[in-house]
Amino acid sequence: MSETSFTRSSTGTLGGHAGGPASNLAPRAPWRDWLALALLMFPVLLVAVDNTALTFALPAIARSLDASGVELLWIVDAYPLVLAGLLVAMGSLGDRIGRRRLLFIGSTGFAAVSAATAFAPSAEWLIAGRAGLGFFGAMLMPSTLSLIRNIFPEPNRRRLAVAIWAAGFSGGAALGPIVGGWLVEHFWWGAVLLVAVPIILPLLALGPALIPESRDPNPGRVDMSSIILSLLVMVPVVYGIKVLATHGLAFEPLAAIAFGLLMGYAFIRRQRSLLADGTGNRAAPLLDISLFGNRIFSTAIIANVLALFSFNGFILFLAQHLQLLEGQSPSESGVAMVPALIATVLAGLLVVPLVKKVRPGFVVAFGLLLSAGGYFLVAFGDHGDGPALLLAALLVLCLGVGAAETISNDLILGAAPAEKSGAAAAISETGYEIGSLLGTAILGSILTASYQGNLRLPAGAAEAAPAAASAQAGETLAGAVELAQVLPGPLAESVLAAARIAFDSGVHITATIALVLMAGASVLAAVVLRKVPTAV
Repeated sequence: MSETSFTRSSTGTLGGHAGGPASNLAPRAPWRDWLALALLMFPVLLVAVDNTALTFALPAIARSLDASGVELLWIVDAYPLVLAGLLVAMGSLGDRIGRRRLLFIGSTGFAAVSAATAFAPSAEWLIAGRAGLGFFGAMLMPSTLSLIRNIFPEPNRRRLAVAIWAAGFSGGAALGPIVGGWLVEHFWWGAVLLVAVPIILPLLALGPALIPESRDPNPGRVDMSSIILSLLVMVPVVYGIKVLATHGLAFEPLAAIAFGLLMGYAFIRRQRSLLADGTGNRAAPLLDISLFGNRIFSTAIIANVLALFSFNGFILFLAQHLQLLEGQSPSESGVAMVPALIATVLAGLLVVPLVKKVRPGFVVAFGLLLSAGGYFLVAFGDHGDGPALLLAALLVLCLGVGAAETISNDLILGAAPAEKSGAAAAISETGYEIGSLLGTAILGSILTASYQGNLRLPAGAAEAAPAAASAQAGETLAGAVELAQVLPGPLAESVLAAARIAFDSGVHITATIALVLMAGASVLAAVVLRKVPTAV
C-alpha cells in the first residue's frame, strides 16, 4: 500500500464487516455500503450548507434584526467556532459510545435547535442558536468520516468513498448560497435554518437499518481539562482578532489574544503530559500532538485549512457584492454560483485517478496555486464592470479548493499510523472548520475595518436621514444600501458610490492577503510533499 492509502485502525470494531484477519463475520453486500454512504452524505451536506447558506441571508438578517457589523460576523462565526472547538472531543466521545449513536444524537439535536433558531427575535438570540448548532454539529462530522473508513475497508473503494465525502462537503459549501438565496427570496431568512429538518429526516429514518455501528473497544478516559482548554484557546483568540480588525489596537483584544495563546501553551503541555503517561492511570490525551511531528501530516493539514480559508473568505464578500452592489436577488446570486459548484465537485472526484499518475503533493500544490490565481483576479481586477470577473475568479478558486482538499485529506489519513487513524480523521475535520472560521473571522474583520475606515459619505447624507440609519451606513454595506433607500435620487447614488469604493478597498486588501497565503502554501506543499509516491 502506498503512503497515501488509507489504513484501517487496529482498535476499531464494526458490526457486519470483517473486524480483522481473525474475524469470522460475513462481509456486507456492496450495495448496502454505498447506500450507507449516501445516507452519511446528508449530515455532510447539512454541515457544509450551513457554513455558507447563512452568508447569503446576512443582508436580510441585518435589516430584520438591526444587527451591527460585529454581530453579523458573530452570527456567521459562532457556529464554526464552537464546532471546531469540540470536534476532537466529540470524536473521542464517539469512540466510547459508538459513532453511529453519536451521529443520531447530533442529527436530532441539530434539527431541533435549527427549528428554534429560525424564529430568533434578536441578533443575540440568533448568535446563541448558532452556538448551539455548533455543539450538535460537532457530533456529526467526526462520526461520518470514521464510519466511512470502517464501512469501506478495501483501500481503493475507501479512497473513492472519502473523495465522494470531500466532494459532498465542497459541493455543499457551494450549494449553500444557492439554497440560502432561494429560501431568503421566497420565504424569510429563518427558512435557511429550518431546512435542516427535512435534510436530517432520511438519515434518522433509514440510518439504523443501513449504517453499521463502530466504536473503539479500549478507549481511554475523557479528560475534561483538555476540552475546556481547547475552548479557552479558540474563543479568546478569535474574539481578539475580530475586535482588533474592527476597532483597531486596544488593550482588551490584545489581552484576549494573549490569554488564548497562553491557554494554547497549557493545552499542548497537558496533551504531552497525558501522552507520556503510559500507566493507564490518567485520562487519554484529547489530541495526540505527536501526529504533527510527521511533515506530510502537518503540511497536508495546512493545505486543508488554507483551502477552506480562501473559499469562505471569498464567499463572505461575494454574497454582499452580488446582492448589495450588483442588485441581484438572493436566488439570482445563488444561481450565478452554479458553475463553481459543479467545478468543486468535479475537481474533487477527478483528482482521485490523477494521483495514480501524478505525485499527490504536486496535485495539492497545483490546487493551492489555482486558489491563488482566483484571488489574483480579485486583487488586481476591476470590480466595477459587473460580476463577471468575480464569478470567474470564484470558478478558478473552486477548482483549486476541490482538488487540494480532497488529496490533503488522503494525505492526512494516510500519513498517520493505523492505531491513530481516528485522531487523524478528527484533526482533518477540525481543519475544515478552522479554515472556515478563520476565513470569515480574519478576512471578514479586515474587510469590515477597511470599509469603515474608507467610507466617506457625501455632504448632507447624514442630515437628510435618521441618525440610526447614518450610523448603520458607517458600519456595514447593508446599512449604506438602507440609507440610500431613504435619500433623494442624486444623494442616494452618491452614498452607493461611496459605499462601493469603501467596500472594494477592503476586497482588494483581503484578496491580496489571501493571494500571498495561497501562493506560499503552494510552494510549501510542492517542497515538503514532493516525495510522496503516487497512489496504487
